Amino acid sequence: MTSQHERAVAFATLHQSGTFVVPNPWDAGTARILTAYGFPALATTSAGLAFALGRQDGANLVSRTETLANAAQIAAATHLPVSADLENGGPAVADIAMTIREAAASGLVGGSIEDATGLPGAPIFSLAEAVERITAAVHAARDLPFPFTVTARAENYLYGRADLRDTITRLNAYAEAGADVVYAPGLPDAEAVRTVCAAVDRPVNLLAAGFVLNHSVEEIAQWGVRRISLGSAMARTALGALVAGARELAQCGTFGFATHAIPYREANALFPPG
Repeated sequence: MTSQHERAVAFATLHQSGTFVVPNPWDAGTARILTAYGFPALATTSAGLAFALGRQDGANLVSRTETLANAAQIAAATHLPVSADLENGGPAVADIAMTIREAAASGLVGGSIEDATGLPGAPIFSLAEAVERITAAVHAARDLPFPFTVTARAENYLYGRADLRDTITRLNAYAEAGADVVYAPGLPDAEAVRTVCAAVDRPVNLLAAGFVLNHSVEEIAQWGVRRISLGSAMARTALGALVAGARELAQCGTFGFATHAIPYREANALFPPG
């Protein structure tokens, strides 16, 4: 895949049959590493980027400019299709079309738009406004010269709204608005996942978190899921190793953590010389 159009077609095609995993790098280096392991596509992580910038995730603490600059570095580091976590696309509906256009200009072939507001008192957009926002994203995507994959996210379960009926209503409304893929992170169990997959006429993305971690890709595929993403899991795994090493060094004055580090030559060989 050499052109953005080819990557876009390949990414869209991946959703048509079977189940695939899309891991989430947070910079160019991790994108190169994940590319080498044969994954068919990559996706950015808003939390991974926030942590790398020394910030908390959420509440739009990372700007669109920062998000897309990071996405551009990741897209430039791989020949694979890259989709991005675009959060809610911007504070106003009018911002969303620009977000999609700038995402495409950054080398991306897809992006997710969520229905979270970033406001503590009212964390989820009304259904009507959420549909309007997805519609704006879809219209902007359809104006591009390649098939930009729009993923619509229903964030209920991440914000304490454990309402499966409303979540399915939202996902169906987003599909009706033209979303290519739907995504409800935080679903509570496999039965809920099966119910969503059966109820929505679009490929479903599933976040590998919580109970999902106890199941294999093969098992998840049987639930009807088309795409599995890892969110911030890999970034947090890396942070976990760093924190454990720092804790050992600070509290014990020992260096046992370094015995688990990848050898320098092996690490250096992961990346091209120029």
